[in-house]
Amino acid sequence: MPTSYLVPHTSMLHRFLSSFAALRLAPRASHLVPRTSCLALVLFFAVACLAQSAQQAQPAVQSAPSKAAPLKYYELPEVKAPWMKGERLEFNLCWGIITAGTATLEVKPSKDGKTEFYTLAHDNGALKKLYPVADTIYTRVRNKGLMTEVFRKSLHEGSFHNKSLIRFDRRGEKAWLSDTVFKDPVKHVVKRSADTAVAIQGLEHSIMSAFYLVRTMPLTVGDTSHFSAVSGKKRYELKVLVHGREKMKTALGEFNTVKVEPVLDGDGIFNSKGRIFIWLTDDDRRIPVLMQCEIALGSIKAKLVKME
Repeated sequence: MPTSYLVPHTSMLHRFLSSFAALRLAPRASHLVPRTSCLALVLFFAVACLAQSAQQAQPAVQSAPSKAAPLKYYELPEVKAPWMKGERLEFNLCWGIITAGTATLEVKPSKDGKTEFYTLAHDNGALKKLYPVADTIYTRVRNKGLMTEVFRKSLHEGSFHNKSLIRFDRRGEKAWLSDTVFKDPVKHVVKRSADTAVAIQGLEHSIMSAFYLVRTMPLTVGDTSHFSAVSGKKRYELKVLVHGREKMKTALGEFNTVKVEPVLDGDGIFNSKGRIFIWLTDDDRRIPVLMQCEIALGSIKAKLVKME
């Protein structure tokens, strides 16, 4: 039984990476693109960042056919991917020929067997008056299975200002969500807020941990991997399709890549909102060199321009 990944999103940036880890370039097109952030979901990867009634699989490892009980979250193996030692990736966010903003994905080792993921996305200044964007996502995971402990999101997109927090209580089988929308980014006058508890089974991811989990998978062409994630007020089942291998030319040179697509299994959230594709380097680093979201208004891309 394969593995699973990704997560629903909330603004174009989340949709790129949960997910990764997005820019809503068209302020009037909110009916075309769910609000999350292109970067968090494709990001992706992210994005990246998404899920709905698929079999729950063991993260990052393909399981052989058997009737053995799935591992518990505290039994998962420690992830030792190259980027776990630290990584910083920088992307240009483009809509057609327009470079609308930049985004960074950063991995920082922490203490006590944990790792922190940081995702930042900003407009590039040229579109600031039309549609300013300043999104920040913070995620802390256990190195064993990349299980999220805390997922924190701050979105400032046009007139939309949102802060949300998800804490995972795996022993209590709950994900606790606090979500607040503000009228303004300075005085923080509350427009609406909600506290919600989502029932989980123990192996659910956030959009960001799901994105990084995909980077640990074998990614055999033709395979479909499944896993669960929590985003917003829901628990989802996601699947990741591995389409094929392609040679990709980028600003940093030419790479052999694997093309994957995260899909929400069930109620078709992506059917009307567009498809997301991610090209990962075909090596043990699995670096996302390109993330692409297809919507009615065209194609939005996150192009890798720098890596450390």
